[in-house]
Amino acid sequence: MGIDPGTNLLGFGAISVCGRKLELVEAGVVDLRAEKDHFCKLALIAREFSMLLDRIHPDELSIESAFYAKDAQVIQKLGRVQGIIISEAIRRCIPVYEYAPRKAKIAVTGNGAASKEQVAMMVGRQLKMDLQPKHLDATDALAIALCHYYDALSPLGGSSSSGGWKKFIAAHPDRVK
Repeated sequence: MGIDPGTNLLGFGAISVCGRKLELVEAGVVDLRAEKDHFCKLALIAREFSMLLDRIHPDELSIESAFYAKDAQVIQKLGRVQGIIISEAIRRCIPVYEYAPRKAKIAVTGNGAASKEQVAMMVGRQLKMDLQPKHLDATDALAIALCHYYDALSPLGGSSSSGGWKKFIAAHPDRVK
């Protein structure tokens, strides 16, 4: 499951992996724009995310890391949202992985500066479906989930699969000929 945290729109996307076959489980957004009080938004996020976890039962959770912003309050509010998401996952013993937006864009498009529309188009291609989401935060969340999948496949991937070839071979002796 991938999460694109936000204080107005929180994107989520879950994929199923069977071998190397990917399938969309569910994607969407939690729309928080009607709630004006920040702390009430946080309570709504906690409630909605908990219900998502109850419905989807992800094995792992990948979340977009904070990006650079000129306004420190934006980063602080986003950090609170991330904290709620991460703590709920940890409470349920779901492993959490964090990826920079640029890394997710590179993973799905090959371009770290890709637009949200380019990300949505490439996510749709990789899942072999025509995705026309109302909000691109959902496809951004799917991109985070796909980034985690590709990172886990790579023996030389990032933090979630560090250890190189030696670790990969030890973990997958059946894939070595």
